[in-house]
Amino acid sequence: MRRWGLIFFVILLIQEQGLFLQVGADDGFMRINGVHLLLNGSPFYANGFNAYWLMYFATDTSQREKVTSVFREAKQHGLTLARTWAFNDGQDRALQVSPGSYNEQTFQGLDFVISEAKKSGIKLILSLVNNYENFGGRKQYVNWASSQGQAISSVDDFYTNSVVKGYYKNHIKTVLTRRNSITGVAYKDEPTIMAWELMNEPRCASDQSGRTIQAWITEMASYLKIHRWKSLVRSRLGRIPGIDFATVHSYPDQWLTDSGEESQQSFLNNWLSNHIQDAQNILHKPVLFTEFGKSLRTSSDSQRDQLFKTVYSAIYSSASSGGAAAGGMFWQLLTEGMDSFRDGYEVVFSQNPSTTSLIVDQSQKLNRIRKMYARLRNIEKWKRAHDIGNNGN
Repeated sequence: MRRWGLIFFVILLIQEQGLFLQVGADDGFMRINGVHLLLNGSPFYANGFNAYWLMYFATDTSQREKVTSVFREAKQHGLTLARTWAFNDGQDRALQVSPGSYNEQTFQGLDFVISEAKKSGIKLILSLVNNYENFGGRKQYVNWASSQGQAISSVDDFYTNSVVKGYYKNHIKTVLTRRNSITGVAYKDEPTIMAWELMNEPRCASDQSGRTIQAWITEMASYLKIHRWKSLVRSRLGRIPGIDFATVHSYPDQWLTDSGEESQQSFLNNWLSNHIQDAQNILHKPVLFTEFGKSLRTSSDSQRDQLFKTVYSAIYSSASSGGAAAGGMFWQLLTEGMDSFRDGYEVVFSQNPSTTSLIVDQSQKLNRIRKMYARLRNIEKWKRAHDIGNNGN
């Protein structure tokens, strides 16, 4: 989440192409069929959350209970998907201390995050680098290159400098081939990891045409496909070959700061509708609203609840009619005792009862849709077995 945003279309690539309605696809990996995400052969609709801080806390074993608590609470409230950082470049509790040099303690923290998500049955979207300076980001990469004698003119050289791109590719390879010290499973083979995000909110101020970012995404997505197996891959632009679904961020309170509630609400309704329709009719792919929220520093509980209602209603309306909306993820989920991580957008289940009620209701609605498809799939299994039996007589 950041101050203001463009349209955040994100790329998801899958290694296997074609139809994924096969009854036997029960390996726990997410797949794509048309405008639907599929899990074990049935459409998957995510009610999820952002918790960028998970690895940071898990690096300190004395703070791991916060990670365990948030996954436990998320499961209790029906949440099925979490988005978090698989990067921390050259900062406090760094994962990547310097290019190619990794902190094993921090990596074990990320191992713990994945293990706890797995125990809770919650899928993960892992982001690989930040557009912003928080946790290092693009700026740290170009600073590393500059210190090695590379001629760096701006942070946007992240997308074009061959040395910087080499650093980033090495990070991809290192993370994906990491073998979890707790589960023993390599990240690239872990079905808990639903998708890899190439960058959090990519931007390139020096090239507003988008061509620089598009070229970088094409190159890095192709490289990532070499090292992963079945997990999906996310980035920004929706029409690069091999893209499987789009994601969108929604922050009317940041983007329309001089507008009132009515104008922001009208904008949000159009924003949601337009992106769902574009995903359905132009991209022909699922769309996931991976960040949305409203700050309690500038609005009331009821105003924030109205935003949640609007987002959830648009998602449910689309999902219940077989449309392209695959779910939503609010920013951000905290557990008790994390006051220093509050940013105004936080949800603490024990302290925000009205918002929590909306989250639970959405979880239940989407779960009913999933169960409906699962029943239909079981009927299909029975019919196939019945047909095989009849043909054998």
